[in-house]
Amino acid sequence: MSVAQLLQEHCHFLQKDKGPVLDLACGKGQNGLYLIEQNIETIFADINPNHLDTLIAEHNIDKIHCWLADFESTSSIDALKLATMQLQAAIVFRYLHRPLFDMIKKAVKPGGYVIYETFTEANREFGRPHRDQFLLKENELKSVFKDWNCIFYFEGIKQNPKRAIAQIVCQKPFT
Repeated sequence: MSVAQLLQEHCHFLQKDKGPVLDLACGKGQNGLYLIEQNIETIFADINPNHLDTLIAEHNIDKIHCWLADFESTSSIDALKLATMQLQAAIVFRYLHRPLFDMIKKAVKPGGYVIYETFTEANREFGRPHRDQFLLKENELKSVFKDWNCIFYFEGIKQNPKRAIAQIVCQKPFT
């Protein structure tokens, strides 16, 4: 599994002394592990306990940096907790749960960053996911962060593997 190119290209915005970065819906954690290699404190959040157990056992991640979280339950305490965090950044790859957008925006400190990449509706042509709830509409990601400083935005087709995605790197305003 490889680290997201978007993260590698924009990791220089993140600093080891500015607080934690949340790897939201981290899966097997390759992106968060990359941040740890850069000496950036990272919190791994995922619904799958096996993913977090593997990070602890095989990568020596401290349990306090692993958060077993269900952001999609109807009364998600985890989503409410997310909104109260003080993060230098949140990174999200291949995951979409629209009700979390506001929580993510609240969790990032002023001057902090969001690095986000997920599939768009055009991805149906190339494979999964197919359901509307997992696919961004055209310009949706850019619209969600319209009040933030957009550093990088891409929406279109990427190769190897072929997929339709939207990517954003943006900074929360200081005021």
